[in-house]
Formats: sequence, structure tokens, C-alpha cells
Amino acid sequence: MALQQPACCRRTILENTQFRMSPVLGGFSRSSLELRGVTRISFRPLMLANSGYSRRRPRRSLIPKTKASTPKRFAPRPQVGTSAQKKKNEDDEKKVSGSSSSSEPAIFSSRLTDTSVLGEPQTDEIDSNSRIANNAVKRRMDILDEGEQEIDQQNLLDDAESDGQIADIENEGDGLGQISQHAAVDQIEEKFENEITADQFGEAGGQLVEPAEEGKQLDAVENTNSSFIDELAEANDMDAQAERQLLENLADENFSRGNKIFLVPQVVTPDQVIKVFLNRSLSALANEPDILIKGAYNGWRWKFFTEKLQKTDLNGDWWSCQLSVPKEAYRVDFVFFNGANIYENNDSKDFSITIEGGMDEMQFEDFLFEEKQKEVDRLAAEKAEKERHAEEQRRKEAEKAAIEVDRAQAKLEVENRRHHLQHVMKLASGSAKHIWQIEPSLFKGGDRIKLYYNRSSRPLAHATEIWIHGGHNNWCEGLSIIEKLSLSEKVDGDWWCSDVVVPDKALVLDWVFADGPPGKAVIYDNNNLQDFHAIVQKSMPEELFWVEEEHRIYRKLQEDRRLKEEAIREKIEKTARMKAETKERTMKAFLLSQKHIVYTEPIDVKAGSTVTVLYNLSNTVLNGKPEVWLRCSFNRWTHRNGPLPPQKMVPANNGSHLKASVRVPKDAYMMDFVFSEKEDGGIYDNKNDMDYHVPVSGGIVKEPPLHIVHIAVEMAPIAKVGGLGDVVTSLSRAVQELGHTVDIILPKYNCMNLNNVKDLHYRNSFSWNGTEIKVWFGKVEGLSVYFLEPQNGMFSVGCIYGRNDDGPRFGFFCHSALEFLHQSGFQPDILHCHDWSSAPVAWLFKEHYIHYGLSNARVIFTIHNLEFGVHNIGKAMISADKATTVSQTYSREVAGNPVISPHLHKFHGIVNGIDPDIWDPYNDNFIPVPYTAENVVEGKKAAKEALQQILGLKKSDYPLVGIVTRLTVQKGIHLIKHAVWRTLERNGQVILLGSAPDPRIQNDFTNLANQLHSSHADRAHFCLTYDEPLSHLIYAGADFILVPSIFEPCGLTQLIAMRYGSIPIVRRTGGLYDTVFDVDNDKERAQAQGLEPNGFSFDGADAGGVDYALNRAISSWFDAREWFNSLCKRVMEQDWSWNRPALDYIELYHSARK
Repeated sequence: MALQQPACCRRTILENTQFRMSPVLGGFSRSSLELRGVTRISFRPLMLANSGYSRRRPRRSLIPKTKASTPKRFAPRPQVGTSAQKKKNEDDEKKVSGSSSSSEPAIFSSRLTDTSVLGEPQTDEIDSNSRIANNAVKRRMDILDEGEQEIDQQNLLDDAESDGQIADIENEGDGLGQISQHAAVDQIEEKFENEITADQFGEAGGQLVEPAEEGKQLDAVENTNSSFIDELAEANDMDAQAERQLLENLADENFSRGNKIFLVPQVVTPDQVIKVFLNRSLSALANEPDILIKGAYNGWRWKFFTEKLQKTDLNGDWWSCQLSVPKEAYRVDFVFFNGANIYENNDSKDFSITIEGGMDEMQFEDFLFEEKQKEVDRLAAEKAEKERHAEEQRRKEAEKAAIEVDRAQAKLEVENRRHHLQHVMKLASGSAKHIWQIEPSLFKGGDRIKLYYNRSSRPLAHATEIWIHGGHNNWCEGLSIIEKLSLSEKVDGDWWCSDVVVPDKALVLDWVFADGPPGKAVIYDNNNLQDFHAIVQKSMPEELFWVEEEHRIYRKLQEDRRLKEEAIREKIEKTARMKAETKERTMKAFLLSQKHIVYTEPIDVKAGSTVTVLYNLSNTVLNGKPEVWLRCSFNRWTHRNGPLPPQKMVPANNGSHLKASVRVPKDAYMMDFVFSEKEDGGIYDNKNDMDYHVPVSGGIVKEPPLHIVHIAVEMAPIAKVGGLGDVVTSLSRAVQELGHTVDIILPKYNCMNLNNVKDLHYRNSFSWNGTEIKVWFGKVEGLSVYFLEPQNGMFSVGCIYGRNDDGPRFGFFCHSALEFLHQSGFQPDILHCHDWSSAPVAWLFKEHYIHYGLSNARVIFTIHNLEFGVHNIGKAMISADKATTVSQTYSREVAGNPVISPHLHKFHGIVNGIDPDIWDPYNDNFIPVPYTAENVVEGKKAAKEALQQILGLKKSDYPLVGIVTRLTVQKGIHLIKHAVWRTLERNGQVILLGSAPDPRIQNDFTNLANQLHSSHADRAHFCLTYDEPLSHLIYAGADFILVPSIFEPCGLTQLIAMRYGSIPIVRRTGGLYDTVFDVDNDKERAQAQGLEPNGFSFDGADAGGVDYALNRAISSWFDAREWFNSLCKRVMEQDWSWNRPALDYIELYHSARK
């Protein structure tokens, strides 16, 4: 066998370098067919060669090489032919080549690595004392290369190893014959070591041996080369024979046992090339001329392949091909077929081989999810880049359009100014000799001139001082000339004069005379309201001036636009940053809200991490139980691996909690758990059937969105009567921002404010109960809204409520909304209906639609106010899957009601929130100065002054109490009246905004307003109507907001007040109790909610209760202003938006679907 030199491999030999060639035998692999040998060449004392390559000798196979095209990763490696290197070695070359030639090509080939050529000439700067020694070493390397070329004609470069001192040449064979090869290498290496010794070099100074001696040693090396080739050729023959014998043995043994297939190696590992053998005669393909293998890895889930098998010359009808096993594989599955429709599939069970030492199934699942996430990230990055590019294009187009607008505006402004200036220039004269004069008469911009004024018989005839207030070009830049005149020596009048510098680019001067400087002058001489004007005779050409003026105006417009856009961008960025920070704080508070029972360490659970679950059973139904078991899963109990085995919890270090550790998978987005007293169950703590959930961040799978449909009769701002409309809009927006899909179905009233509906258009029509119903679609506050317009005129009555047929009208609407969903093919997850007006959705769905196309949905019913429509509410409570009301305290207050009490197991209180975009003092156009918690004092001061001015109140530093309410008995109107008088007694100001649906109450407050406007006009004002802009100004300008409701399911007024830094004064009821924590009495209760006290509250419903809270509030304003200001800042930083309630509703939605 001829030896082939690797294509490119550079060696650099240093002076005084010795080398030796030593074989290192590798151990047996799992297969007896794989035996590795590594020939290691060590250069001492130092080698700088980048020779690090690995040669892999192709196995000599009995299997014909596949000629068909193969899929990626399974293509046979290219083979390299042989070539003679030295003519003197032709005989040896023929001998070795003859022993290795075969009609059966090898199944493996090494990869070719492009490196540099060995033995390149060294630099001329090498020390002359070592030149001969280096030449000797170089000659030995040449001889060694020739030997390598003749021994290893099929080897290729592979996997360079460049550690600076060792270059390994790895020969990988298939048979036992390699042992002989390694023995031969040992003999050669022994001869080399005996020959190349330190005798060539002197003991001192590295002196060289005699050239004659060196020549003898070189001859010995060349003689050794010939023996090396002969012995290695013999080793290769032994290798091939051993491999063939082993394959024959395996084939015979498997045939005798009736096995259709066998693999080599018999133990398969990842990232390995294997050979698959099939005995055609034992298979369903016995008579087929073509045999192919089709398969994939890991349960037919990874890297499909199809390969053609070739006939081998083993005894029997054995066919074979090679497969490359990927590193991610833990199993290979395959069948054989004829390329058409005849299969050998192991009696319909397929063939399956387990792969040892690699991934397991769980690890592969993680790998798949990671790959999926990489693809998702890649697509997201591409999408983001496209959006960025599109945004950049829009920005450029907008900028181009803005430039055109600015140019047009500059041109128009110049034309207008030119027209007016030409009029002024017609009025101008060189001088009015008896009134004013300029010397010299010819001047230009930048010149210093002397301007004279004769005040005789003029308005300033008796003034003690005379000033000139001047400008130029029809006052285009306002006042640019201000000079005091002095008495002149001119005769023939009472002349005064002053030196004046003519402004640059002035075409005409404009001025008046006055008896003082600007701001202090009283008497003016303005030429009978026409001002004085003088043409600048030596000014620049007028056309050139206007060209430059147009450019100047254009540049100013551009700069003004840039500054405005920059300010808007900064404000948007700051708003987004504040919202993100608020959401982050709220999420943390949400996670810690159940810390008295359960929490995790760390609080922020990351996918792929291990977390500790800590549980305090003393606050649960498991209190006193000797054992507690954690039952945990992920992704709302839907994780692919199912629940984890129950885990017994152990005491934590803090003494009050039990703990257990849980490994969070990479594809988790939610952690779910409940607790039990026994391993097999018993009593459970499942958070009242809601279960405990902790969000997981950083996972490779995102939570699938829910589809929620709200069916309601109100929606802010297009059809709002009370708080219901606010809740429908704000809750929907908050849930949508969490990534869920939200739709709203609403009647199309003829009194609706459609200005706030974007892209309103007719969608389709459908019929129900003999009535045609038109469907309209539009966007309201970013939400998708479907408007139903029945052609029977039910909602074309000019109002939302107030007719005797409200019940039938809204019942018809509820039924038609469900019919619309059914006929349109919607499959919502949640149907959310509100109050008595859309309560029929709950029972109509269960009676008519749950089995007819809408079976996926669950019904959530929210009670906003139990005072209205109790009958409908009772029926909805029976049918709803879950029911809520708008605060925890209100849910307890109404729990005894007979329509509620039978259903307490599914009844929950979730406090309402406010929309932080609608109620935002930093972006509120209705207040004079935008502000945040950082500048709340300055912002509220400006708002108070504006409020006092608009309403005619005295501009003084009074404590200001605001009242924004509907005037009904529920709102505590008798307490409101008392609070007004008490505030005035305490030297405060009071403003009331609101109206009464009851005419008697409205008249009562009208009389009170007249009385107050007469007696306390500077400190009290009533506005007995609805005024949205004024409400914003009151929230911003008031120091306190009074909400003395007799009952209040939730209340939004106190939440809006705190958003604007106003301190709430409330009666302790319903949602007022849940959201306002008294600064003196509720510190512990606030702390339990993760909050600080934020207002003043009172019990009872009498004057004494009001006085208790109001007196403390006003006193704090007078006596502790610094503390009061810090309280304003504190309440602004609390989050009373829908961030937290939306999370609670999402939990409720999932609980309904569990």
C-alpha cells in the first residue's frame, strides 16, 4: 500500500530540537470492531508547528459503497485515491497497493483539512552553529514523510490538535489486524530512537557531530523506512482479514438465529457512524431488487432519513448501508422498503435501536423546546427588524413630508410678512423734520446713527425722561432697540437724541417714544397708532433679504419641530418606563401577597432553575397535620410530563414554614401546586379550589392566550352611565395587555358617541327570532367591539336606561349576542357578563348554547351593584361557573343575601382598578402642569391655582376639599352637606361636582349652592352637572377628596384621587375599606397588603364620624405640611390600576376552565 502525504501540513523545527515517533494504542470501544491507534509525534524541547491534525484511516469494508444520493448528514464521506511519491519506492508501493486493492470501496472516508505544508524552508536568520543539525533533522522529517505517504495512501487530515508541543495522528480501523500494524510501528520507533540521539550534538554549547557520521545515520534512517513499509503493509492485511472474519461470524450467527438485522458496532452511541445489515431472504423484501431504509430518531421525531442498501459479499443475502447517528439521538427507528409500497416493518412494530450514553427522552424534549425557542427568537428578530425597517421608512417619509410642510409654511409666512412690510415701507419716510431726524441720512445695518426727537407739542412734551422703543422690519423680532434719549443742542425745538445701532438685515426701522423703559412707561408717542418708520437706504437687496429670511424661518420651523418631537418622545419613553416599573412592583406584590401561606425562593421563578417552595400550614386547613405533601406541576397542570410525584415537605430554617425543592423545566410558564396531608391525598389545601400558581419567566414556551368575550350594555367612553362602563373597558384593556384576546359585544344605541370608535364599518347581518340584526365592527380604546343593531328599533330610543321595557330589550340583546357568536363560529374560552342587564347570558348559554357550538366556553358573572335587578342576578348565580363582585369587603357584605348565599363556593371579590392612561396626571391635557410623584407638590399647586381662578374662588393657600359624585342617597348626601359646612368652619375651600337623577335632590343642592355662592363665594362652589375636564382639574387641584358613601361596592373616586396625589376621606364600607387605609388606625392592615396607610376613614353614618376624619385631615394640612406632602407622594406611587385585578381575573378564568 502506497503512503500518501497529507495535503497540507507545515512543520517548523527549532534549533537543538530532538524528536521521536511513538505509537499509543487506544483501548477497545464498545464494539470489538473499533480499535484506535494514535501515533504521537513529540518535538522537544519546543515545537511551534501547527501540525495538529488527525488522520483517520478508512476502514476496509466488505460492503459496496452506496451510489444513490443521500440526505444531509448521511452522505458517505469522499474517498481519496493514492499516488506514488518517490520513484525509488515503486516496488514497495506496488506491493502495498496490491495488498489493499479491492473492488469493494471503503465505507468510511476521512474529512480533508486544509493546513500548511510540512517542512517549509526556514528563515536565513537561524544561527549558523545549528544549521547542520537542523538540516539533519529536516532530512529525517523528509524520510518520515515518505514513509507516511507510502503507508497511509488513503488517510486524510482530520480534527487538528494544536497545543504547541504534540501533534496526534489518529488512525481508526475496523479490525483486529491493526494490532500487527501497531507492533510494526513500535519496531520502527525503537530503531528511530536508537538512531536519533544526543550523540549528534556536543555536550557543551550545542556543537555539531562530524558530517560523515551524520551521513551514516541518515542512511540508517532510509534503510529503516523500507522495513517500516513492509511491516505496516502486513499489518493492514491482518486488519482486513480480522474485520472480514468478524463480520462473517456476526452474519452467520444472526442468520442461524433467524435475525433479520444486525448492527456494527453492536452498541450504538451518539455522534457515531454505524452500519446496518439486513438479510433480504428473511424479510418481506426477499424478491425485491432494490432495498432502502427509511427512518428517523427519537420516536420518529428527529431527522428523517432514507438510504439505499447495497449487496455485500458476506455469506448469505446480506445488504448494508451506513448511518450517521446525531448527537441528540437516544433511539433510532426504521423500516425497510423497496422504494415503492412493499415494506419490512418488523411485523408492524418497526425496528428500534436504543442509543447508549447520550440524551434521554427528557433531555431531548428540552433540546426540542430550545430549538423551537431559537426558531421563535429568530422569527421574532426578523419581525422586529422588519418592523424597525418599516418604522424607519415611515419616519423618513414623515420627515420628508414635514420638510415640505415647513418649506411651504416658511414661504407663506415670508409672503405675508413681505406684504405687510411693503405697506409699512410706503408709510416710512426719510424723516419728519419737525418731529424726528436721523443723521446721517444714508446708513446700513450695523451702522451707529443718531436719532433726534422733538417733543414740542407732542404727547411727551412734559415727560422727565424720553426713551426709544424700537425694532425693525415691521417689528419682526419685537423690541430690539431700547435707548434713553438725552437733551440735544439742536435749536428750533425741544430736541432730544440718542445713538442707535441699526440692526443687521434691517430694511426699515420701527419705533415709538415713551416716558420710560419697557414695563415702566406710561405715556407713548406712537405717531397716532401708526408708529414711526424709516427706510434703511443702504440695506441689502430686498430679494436677497427675503430669500435669506425664508431660509431663516424654515430653519427655525425645523428646529422647533425637532425640539417638540424630542420632548414628545422623551415623555412617551418616561411614561412607558413608569408604567413598566409600576407593573414590576405590582407583580412582585402579587407574588408576595400570599407569603403568609406560601412563597418561593427566589421570588422570581426562572425556567430551568431549582426553586424552594415554602409553606406555612398554620394559616391553612392543614394546620396541625403531622405531614404535608407538595403536589406540583406546571403550565396550569397541562405540562407534557404530567404532575411531579408527591414530595414530603421538611421544616425550613425559619421554623414557621415547611419547604421542598422543585426543578422547573425549561418549557414552563406557570408553576402550579396544592398541598395535602398524606402522600395519597386526604385533606387538601387548594386555595378554595383556585390552586396556587406562580408565574415562571424565561421559559421557551409562552402561555397560550385565552379568548374572552364581554357581553355588556355599557362601555366607556362611548356608552357610559356609571362605573360599569369603566370596568368593561379598563378590565378588557388590562387583560389584553397580558397577551390575551378580548372582544366586546355591545348594543348599537342611536345615542352612542361614535367619535371614539375607530374604523366603524358594517360587518354582516344575521336573523334571530324573526328579526334581522346588523353587526357593526370598530375599535374602541384599542379593543375589538361588535355592535348589534336589531332592525326592530329596540336600541334606537335615545337612551341606555330609563324605559319600562329595559328588561325585555336587554334580554333580547343577550340572546342575540349568543346567537351571533354561534352563527359566526366563535369559540371563546370565557363569556363574561355584567350585572342584571347582561345576566341572562348565563342561563341562556346553559339552556340553549352549551351543547350547540359554544361548548368550550365558561361563564363568569360579575355583580357591580346588588341593589338593581336581584331576580336576574339570582338566576345568573345559579348558571355561572364563577361569580365575582367588585371588592372583597362587598362580597362579605352581600354574602347573606339569599341569591348569593347558596353559591359562596364560587363567589369571589376582586377589587376594581382605574385606567392609568385615562387618569394620568403626567399626560393629562386638562391640567396646567403635568406632574408625577417626584414633583407632586408643584403640580398640584398649579392645578389648585387654576381651579380657583376658573371657579372664582379666592387665590389663597387654603385646604381644598373636592367632592366628585352622583348625588344619590347611596353616596351619603346628608354627610356631604355636613362636610361642606364643616370644611368652611375649618377655614377651608370646598368644590362639589355632580348631579342627581332625582329632581328633588337636584333642587335641594341647587338651593344649597345658591346659599353658599351668596355667603361664601370665595371659598365654595357647586357645579351641579357632569363636566369631564373639570373633574380632572378637581382631582389634581384638591388636597382631599371626600367619599362618604353609605354603601359602596367598590368605588373609583378614591382610586382616581390617589392617582392624582389627593388624599381620600372615606367611610369604611365595601371597596372604600379595601383600598383606603387610615393613617392612624390601619397600619397593620395596610402592611398585610404590602402597602402603607394612604388616607383618612370613619365608621358610622353621622356627623360625628365625618368630623372625626375631616378634622384630622385638615389639621394635618395646617400643622404638618411636610408630612402631608410626603403622604401625597406616597399615594401617587401606589398602584390602583387594573394591573393587579387583571391578574386576579386571569386566575379566575383559568379556575373556571380547570
